[in-house]
Amino acid sequence: MTQQTQAAASNANAPSNAGARNPVLEVKDLSVSYGKVEALTNASLTVGEGQIVTVIGPNGAGKTTMLSAIMGVLGSKGRVAFDGTLEVVPEVERMVARGMNLVPEKRELFGEMSVEDNLILGAFQRYRMGKRDHAQTLEEVYALFPRLKERRDQHAGTMSGGERQMLAVGRALMAKPKLLMLDEPSLGLAPLIVREIFRIISELRRRGVSILLVEQNARAALQVADYAYVLETGQIAMQGPAHALADDPRVIEAYLGFGGKHQAMLST
Repeated sequence: MTQQTQAAASNANAPSNAGARNPVLEVKDLSVSYGKVEALTNASLTVGEGQIVTVIGPNGAGKTTMLSAIMGVLGSKGRVAFDGTLEVVPEVERMVARGMNLVPEKRELFGEMSVEDNLILGAFQRYRMGKRDHAQTLEEVYALFPRLKERRDQHAGTMSGGERQMLAVGRALMAKPKLLMLDEPSLGLAPLIVREIFRIISELRRRGVSILLVEQNARAALQVADYAYVLETGQIAMQGPAHALADDPRVIEAYLGFGGKHQAMLST
């Protein structure tokens, strides 16, 4: 890695993803407080059209808080511009209607409902807006996740962790989002399933979906992403093209500490 590339990767104050074409999401100086405790401080990031942008960092760094604030689940200070429009106070229903969707870490499926009913619920907002294309969208989701089609009548609560994650992503895709935000999609999944999830994330980009990916599995996230941010104690500590950060030892230090065991885990 050249000194110039290292400098670009490590400069947290550099232009935020300046190479992004047609920004779908531009976040400037986003801050979130829980009472007197500031969980996120002046965080800025950009997601370009057709890009996968990842935010990596340790537990408690503020990654989920950032996604929740962008989506309007949490109150925040700062600027969130989505698809060219400044959202002064982001609101969940409006963001979904405009084409933003979040797959939360806990997936939040309806366990007593069938796979297909969970998916159809994902199109509810579009249906309310008078759009009647959910049957076609459902077939598109089934083409992407054949396992969901096989289990369309099965209760969501009886599925494996990997299948539930696929269902959560599929339900979000039923809203036909311009930007899909994924919070720890690999959490608790077996390695084979993790690889499948990241393959699907790459396929979604190929289909034109912009993705903001929050992940603790730094190695996998950096392999699939175009641009990356390292979030540490509520602040952007590093940023740069994902390929420039992928082999930088400082990313390993910022994410997992100095332990050799953890570095080995990161690279597998």
